[in-house]
Amino acid sequence: MSAIDDEAAAERRAGHIRSFVLRQGRVSEAQRRFHEEGMPRWGIPYRPGALDLDAVFGRHAPRILEIGCGMGETTATIAAAHPQNDYLGIEVHTPGVGSLLKEIATRELSNLRVIQHDAVEVVRDMIAPGTLSGIHVFFPDPWPKKRQQKRRLIQPGFVKLLATRLAPNGYLHCATDWEEYAVQMLEVLSAEAQLTNMAKDFTPRPPYRPQTKFESRGLKLGHGVWDVVFRRKSF
Repeated sequence: MSAIDDEAAAERRAGHIRSFVLRQGRVSEAQRRFHEEGMPRWGIPYRPGALDLDAVFGRHAPRILEIGCGMGETTATIAAAHPQNDYLGIEVHTPGVGSLLKEIATRELSNLRVIQHDAVEVVRDMIAPGTLSGIHVFFPDPWPKKRQQKRRLIQPGFVKLLATRLAPNGYLHCATDWEEYAVQMLEVLSAEAQLTNMAKDFTPRPPYRPQTKFESRGLKLGHGVWDVVFRRKSF
């Protein structure tokens, strides 16, 4: 069976189209070591059933979910700057998880945990409704080709699911450097009845989202970055 066939079979079992493809990327020795040593300490294994987040973090605090942590620097920077909040990061790629675990260890962060699994399944099966103060989806894969766009993470069904996991007035913050995807994000979030836009359309980058080196280089070259921030209606 080919890798493509394997991925299609996995998607049929999951019941949804995955927004990622697991590729055999290079894992450095440091990433491998921090992954092996850090997952037992700060990793949460996927298993169906709502997490007791108070037990996970050992306290009661606002909880922020970050979907797609990349190499972890932004996630760790936000967690370090806001010790009053607890952060739960989801990432599927082992090099990124290893790097994020290194950030947790070197910065001695007690308010950040990691799940290495498909975000749709984690949100659906492990996050109880109404428990999150915020959700970050920063620079998800834009899947720019028309035939690939069904793999984009920000789709109506998933946004509806995310909204149910937010507490009243909790926020959903998405950011992308792909303009066409930004327009889609704005349209999809605007169409979700549980959410309301915190701006007229796009919003300036909130101060809690650090500007990455990649983003800074792109801005100097004239590339755009778009942020959208919506809040869960209190009804």
